[in-house]
Amino acid sequence: MFMRFFSELKAAKVPVTLKEYLMLMEGMDKSVIDRRVEDFYYLSRAILVKDEKYLDRFDVVFGHVFKGLDLLQVEQIKDIPTEWLKRLTDSFLTDEEKKQIEEMGGFEKMMEMLQERMKQAQEGDGDGEEGDENRRGNGRNFPIGANGYHPEGIRIGQDKGRHGKAIKVWDKREYKNLDDQVELGTRNIKVALRRLRKFARQGQPDELDMKGTIKQTASQGYLDLVMQPERRNTIKVLLFFDIGGSMDSHIKLCEELFSAARTEFKTMEFYYFHNCLYEGVWKDNRRRHAEKIDTWDLLNKFGRDYKVIFVGDATMSPYEITYPGGSVEHWNEEPGAVWIDRVAQHWNSVAWLNPTPQRHWDHTPSIGVMRQLVGERMFPLTLEGLEAAMRELVRGGGSTSTKLLS
Repeated sequence: MFMRFFSELKAAKVPVTLKEYLMLMEGMDKSVIDRRVEDFYYLSRAILVKDEKYLDRFDVVFGHVFKGLDLLQVEQIKDIPTEWLKRLTDSFLTDEEKKQIEEMGGFEKMMEMLQERMKQAQEGDGDGEEGDENRRGNGRNFPIGANGYHPEGIRIGQDKGRHGKAIKVWDKREYKNLDDQVELGTRNIKVALRRLRKFARQGQPDELDMKGTIKQTASQGYLDLVMQPERRNTIKVLLFFDIGGSMDSHIKLCEELFSAARTEFKTMEFYYFHNCLYEGVWKDNRRRHAEKIDTWDLLNKFGRDYKVIFVGDATMSPYEITYPGGSVEHWNEEPGAVWIDRVAQHWNSVAWLNPTPQRHWDHTPSIGVMRQLVGERMFPLTLEGLEAAMRELVRGGGSTSTKLLS
């Protein structure tokens, strides 16, 4: 069964290795956990899952391989020794719970009741829905059943429990939205953006340094408080959002990205453009024509240590990128390609996030042009694409922009 578990994880593309599997088996041999399926779930998840985006796939495989382990089969009930159940009672139940068990006639009586109800359920006797509830013990203080409550309840015929006593943690699938195969959301965008971080202590020393305080107190012989600056993510980010036109269908996704970025990066500036970067950008889309900011000012204002991220579908006429006057909104003296090239030359770390599915990129000439301008550092706006973009920005490196001027 364990080898099947390992092979199905591999089949589900969860990156598990033989070394990790052997580590799990070693932990089982040394009894580092109790012999409970829930304990095995947490141990195997801690050892085998290295990235939280695979947690949901792990839960699916675990539930498939080990389904039914938390239920006692009717044929097995009669083989459980009463002495063993008595030792469980003495070890894990409170006096009040023991009393409730005794009022039911003890564990032996409870197992007999379970056999009887399972038999009734299989034979299908009873009248309608009420008869079905009587057989399964729904909604009552029965020790067995779907929605009843009892300190040692056994769940039958339901995929969740009202009281949290019998529900399987892997059935909850609380990590579904972390999988890189599902739709992006603010939560998993934050997870991806956290790959772009570098921590340092900066600013006023207003945070207690516990280790330093202990060391100084032990050295001086009296209480000596040591303060330190707050630990911050020192990465600086410059965001450029394409807005309007074909980007209107991606507004929700861009809002989620913007919300996540503002949370993750303390030093972040953002600006808007339309289709391609030209000589002017803006901060307020309602005043885009009245309050433009010169792109030259940004090149002179923000240092080379900034990480630059463009967000846009790069879907336009190629003339809008490569020719003067190509803009659909104004007359641009210089082609957009010149400005993209200047950005790539000034800031070493540049990435372009494209919300258009990657399978369509080859069918849009302007996307190919823009990819070349940013040195092939265009990534799909998916969780996997975000992670790849963050890795590229961490690496940085020299500019690879190529001018496409006629």
